[in-house]
This record gives sequence, C-alpha cells and structure tokens, in this order.
Amino acid sequence: MKKYIISDREILGGEAVIKGTRIPARKIFFLLNDGFSPEAINELYPQLSVEIIKKVVEEGAQIINNHVSQAS
Repeated sequence: MKKYIISDREILGGEAVIKGTRIPARKIFFLLNDGFSPEAINELYPQLSVEIIKKVVEEGAQIINNHVSQAS
C-alpha cells in the first residue's frame, strides 16, 4: 500500500510525488544520490520531516522491489 508516494494525473501530470506535496519523489532520491542527508533535505523542504523522508525512501525501495519481482 502506497502511503507516502502517490501518482495523480492532476498533480504534475501524474508524476510520482510525496503525498500532500508537489515534490517529485525522484527529487528526494536524486538529492540522496548527490550526498544530501535526510536532515539536509529537511532543510531544503521543511514540510518534509526527516522521518517522512526516510519512509519515502523505504516505500520507494519497496515499489522498485515489487516492480522487479513482477518483471521476473
């Protein structure tokens, strides 16, 4: 069940975003890949708590895992 990452055609044309925001979920992953910590991301996006950022990452990993499992 998706709790933190949603997709709605009315929000950014259906791009996956963090629920309750217009922040693309991919942005969080790009920032983490660039070396930003959850705390640093929270400073950029104060509406996202560190806990929510960590939950977004967990949910994103589950989505990828499910997608890969279904493709096998």
